[in-house]
Amino acid sequence: MERETVVVDASIIVKWFVEEENSEEARLLRDSYIDGLKELIAPSILPYEVLNALKYSGSFGEEELKEVSQILSDYQMTLYNIDGEYAKKTVEYAMRKGITIYDASYVALADQLNTKLYTADERLIKKINDSSLVEHIRNFRI
Repeated sequence: MERETVVVDASIIVKWFVEEENSEEARLLRDSYIDGLKELIAPSILPYEVLNALKYSGSFGEEELKEVSQILSDYQMTLYNIDGEYAKKTVEYAMRKGITIYDASYVALADQLNTKLYTADERLIKKINDSSLVEHIRNFRI
């Protein structure tokens, strides 16, 4: 059985480390990756966004953030640099949907690779308005 590839954004990965709404579903997605059922991919900005969110959550000190950094590296998710057609598509989504380049990079990656982006960002979901491309993590099932 071939592993399904999905894009994950920082809002999902943060939920692996912080208990909040939909953390259970986010961890279920993580576990499906660990079990070889899913391939998780993201733009190369993912680790920066995750570490920044955890830093500003107030729950993580320097040593914990270093540990999270290593954990993220150990997962060996495929991270994509923004260039070529992917860069163009990112700019198109940002301009046409009124979203940040950061958010657009996740959406464009899912579009470019003909897969789905899982997120907890309801504002992004509403702006994209395409459930075949962007889906809330609360809907994740194995």
